[in-house]
Amino acid sequence: MAPVATDSSAQADGRVGKRIENYTGFWQKDLNKEGKADTDNRVENYTDVINGYYDGATGLYEFGWAASFHFSRFYKGEGFYASLARHEHYLSAQMKLKPGMRVLDVGCGVGGPAREIARFSDVNIVGVNNNDFQVGRARKYTKRAGLEKQVSFVVGDFMKLSEQFGENSFDAVYAIEATVHAPSWEGVYSEIKKVLKPGGVFGVYEWCMTDSWDPSNPEHRELAHAIEIGNGIPVMRPLKKAREALLNVGFEIEHEEDLAERPDEVPWYYPLEGDIFKAQTAWDLLTVWRMSRSGRFVTHHGLWFIEKLGFVPKGTWEVGETLKIAGDALVDGGQKKLFTPMYLVICRKPEEEK
Repeated sequence: MAPVATDSSAQADGRVGKRIENYTGFWQKDLNKEGKADTDNRVENYTDVINGYYDGATGLYEFGWAASFHFSRFYKGEGFYASLARHEHYLSAQMKLKPGMRVLDVGCGVGGPAREIARFSDVNIVGVNNNDFQVGRARKYTKRAGLEKQVSFVVGDFMKLSEQFGENSFDAVYAIEATVHAPSWEGVYSEIKKVLKPGGVFGVYEWCMTDSWDPSNPEHRELAHAIEIGNGIPVMRPLKKAREALLNVGFEIEHEEDLAERPDEVPWYYPLEGDIFKAQTAWDLLTVWRMSRSGRFVTHHGLWFIEKLGFVPKGTWEVGETLKIAGDALVDGGQKKLFTPMYLVICRKPEEEK
């Protein structure tokens, strides 16, 4: 089992060196050696898994993707950044967010969606994240955008939301590709329900293995394993378990849909394929190139070099290598319809508990 980072190797920006170094040790690289004990260890130490991953991966995400760490659907000819924003607007619209609402962003990353949704819906957003490094960057970017009076960020554990914020504290809660990191969906969904006011709405884009995924199939299990290690996820679960968890904790589902099942001409995973000829706009060429063979070559050697020079914490290069595993696995999962990053659910806390 991987050791838990308990040393004081913290940097001024909130990253902890040992967490990054220890990250890949939570998985057996050979799936045949993976056992229940490995999964249980990741689930039990989910905060170290998540923080080790994001301490190492956040800068790479910002370099290779954007400040919104999520996927999105594409219309033909639609630019990458426009697609990300539209995906956030769509969630906000489906939730029917109204000006003045107090909204919680669970697993807020560096705050890209929070800033966009605050502008789009004129709501007041609190972002919660257990990664100090990301919260610091979220605050910096939000101040730069002049939104610090409308959008704020706090360090916290999404498995203890009611303890931090109190029950019935928010008009609405959303999570964008974040609650997959939770040790259990029932646990995090239950906490979300507690902090919602009666009648409050919860909207989520959830990462799931689809109903076509078969855990008894070795190839399917290997795919899930690659997604886990490449994305800091303790254990991947099937879509039906997310639905069951929402109902089990008492949410009323108003709408659900796997948006990856839409018959889009341009698939959600296209930027990960690294084919510059598929870039939707000239501005997107660089984003797509970074995932190409030459782009990966440059990142591979460049990151190794700057780590040796001490510009990034030790272990960052190895976390970067897992991102390559992730990219390939996500494309494979998307093409085979075994994985979705956009199971959309809009649900509501009952006005009166049964």
